Amino acid sequence: MEKYRHVDNILIITTINNMKMLIKGLLNPLACSVLGIKGYSTLQRTLDTKDLQISKVAANGQEAKFALGAKHSFNGTPLEISLPFELSRGQHVIVEVTYETSPRASALQWLTPAQTAGKKHPYLFSQCQATHCRSMIPCQDTPMVKHTYYAQVSVPKELVAVMGAVGDGQEPDPQDSSRTIYRFRQAVPIPSYLIAIVVGVLESRDIGPRSKVWSEKELVDQAAYEFAETESMLKTAEDLVGPYVWGQYDIVVLPPSFPYGGMENPCLTYATPTLLAGDRSLSGVIAHEIAHSWTGNLVTTKSWEHFWLNEGHTVYLERMIARALESEQYRQFKAIGGWKELQDTVNLFGQSNPLTNLVPSLKEVDTDAAFSFVPYEKGFAFLYHLEELVGGPEVFMGFVKSYIQLYAYSSVSTEEWKNYLFTYFKDKVDILKKVDWDGWMNTPGMPPVHSLPSQAKEEDLASFSDADVKALSSPQLTEFLALLLHQNPLPLSHVKRMQEVYNLNSIKNCEIRFRVEMILWVWLHLCVRARWEEAVPLAFQMATEQGRLKYTRPLFRELYNFEKYRQEAVNMFLQHRAAMHPVTAALVARDLKVEQSHK
Repeated sequence: MEKYRHVDNILIITTINNMKMLIKGLLNPLACSVLGIKGYSTLQRTLDTKDLQISKVAANGQEAKFALGAKHSFNGTPLEISLPFELSRGQHVIVEVTYETSPRASALQWLTPAQTAGKKHPYLFSQCQATHCRSMIPCQDTPMVKHTYYAQVSVPKELVAVMGAVGDGQEPDPQDSSRTIYRFRQAVPIPSYLIAIVVGVLESRDIGPRSKVWSEKELVDQAAYEFAETESMLKTAEDLVGPYVWGQYDIVVLPPSFPYGGMENPCLTYATPTLLAGDRSLSGVIAHEIAHSWTGNLVTTKSWEHFWLNEGHTVYLERMIARALESEQYRQFKAIGGWKELQDTVNLFGQSNPLTNLVPSLKEVDTDAAFSFVPYEKGFAFLYHLEELVGGPEVFMGFVKSYIQLYAYSSVSTEEWKNYLFTYFKDKVDILKKVDWDGWMNTPGMPPVHSLPSQAKEEDLASFSDADVKALSSPQLTEFLALLLHQNPLPLSHVKRMQEVYNLNSIKNCEIRFRVEMILWVWLHLCVRARWEEAVPLAFQMATEQGRLKYTRPLFRELYNFEKYRQEAVNMFLQHRAAMHPVTAALVARDLKVEQSHK
């Protein structure tokens, strides 16, 4: 079995040029060299690029001819390299590409000092998933190909660089005394979408024997408190699925424009500041990213059409970690919330939309546009269904651990996963053959089986009192409010009374105030849906003061649907668009039917 298609080693020499020019919006690019592509069997090789300025290509020190192919609307431009010599079997070739990124690079967000907590220095972070690495590095930008890498990053000395790799020291830049060079090594093969870099005025705090938390100093102590349970989650995951192979597990809290809750970059998990609730109630996101260290990073989907192999298994493992640390009831409780997220997503996309298939066809589909909770929650529901069929969580976890051990360091497809499932459960083949495989994998809409536990009835909700709500934990209050979103819109008088009794506007936890698919609707969404005009300014404020897609996109959608405020929603988006992450801006623009001409 081919363990992975392996690019032998990539060396990334990166210079972050005069980030201070960002103050004027002149985004000086990265100047980089990439070395180390191994074992070509032909004289030509094609790499993925997007908005890169290629100045030179060399192979084993000899100049190589190159050409850029036709530009695709979202896939970018292929870089076609012609090697200047014949190859023999087993020959190693070092290909060096000298290039610069564009200010339009979709993998990079450059923040001005005003967009940071410290307000004094600029900030840079990358986000390569799913197919954005090609705008930062010419590469084979597919999860099918894995590689190790070594990086040297030169930055102004007042800034700190961190990457999704293990640090390998730092030193003054010998060519410029005003700069520092940071070195990093990633010895475990990874796909391109997991390459990550952050540059800013960063500080760190130890939160465990193999973990630090990084952020601007204004948030670092708060983040250290919030994520203090990281080591216990790591140990629990190791008990479930085996050793953690990545060495370091650090967390960096990014500025508010980061579009996701977290990102599982090896050795350096990204986290949104909206997780800093003050009560550790949202640390489940970290459990999810920790789980990715095995499902997604170590065993990776072979293509984005099989993305559920990453996310479905990760949600399953995340909830098994919660089961070990909390209880089986808590795992079931989280599953109820996930089922509601799936219902919301299917309703949004449409019951017959093929993008709600567990294994969708993504030919000529932008992966960003296809992103949803389907691979997460439909994937989890499927694995939960199989768990029930084969004998319960302990039995099924035996399969999950064995699957990870077999396919570690490789990329797999759904068919390969299914074949191993039948091999592992060879004594239960008759049961597995009865599964509606086509209904689960290739049919849009909700799953063919609802295996999750029953949830509270409407009459149960009616019995809630002020004292009951005050006694609820943050996750419980979140789910209580989420249930209301699945009813008809509440009368305006009811929403006003809830604010009067519960004072929900004062709650800090973003998962309660601003969660949409799951809970953003819960309060502000409930208010806007009830057409409570007094809540509109607060809704606009939250939609623009942070950039997490889970909150910002649905909230803008709901404000746009409030006809009286439709144009204001468009105007507010255009006003704040430049401060948004490129992915967030593109998706919100699509929802608000904003044409490119408005840029």
